[in-house]
Amino acid sequence: MSIDTETAARVAKLARIRVEDDALPALAQEFNTILGFIEQLQEVDVEGVEPMVSVEPMRLKRRKDGVTDGGMQEKILSNAPDAREGFFAVPKVVE
Repeated sequence: MSIDTETAARVAKLARIRVEDDALPALAQEFNTILGFIEQLQEVDVEGVEPMVSVEPMRLKRRKDGVTDGGMQEKILSNAPDAREGFFAVPKVVE
C-alpha cells in the first residue's frame, strides 16, 4: 500500500493536524515507512505462540470480587474543603 500526498493531507485533516503543503511529501513518506514496517510484521510466523501480558511469565494478582459500600464516608469527606449532608459541596457553575 502506498500513501500519496493527497491521502496524507486527508489524514492530517481528519487528525486535526495542520501540515503545510511543502511538508506533505515528507509526511506521506513517513506514512509509507510506517506501513512498510507493519507489512514486515505481517510476515512473522506467530503460529503456536501464546499471547503474553508481559515479557516475563507471570500471573496477575487476583482479589475477591465483592461488593462493599465503602464505609469510609467521614474519612473521605474529612479532606474536603466544603462538605454538606454527606456530600462534597462545590461552587455553582451553571447560572
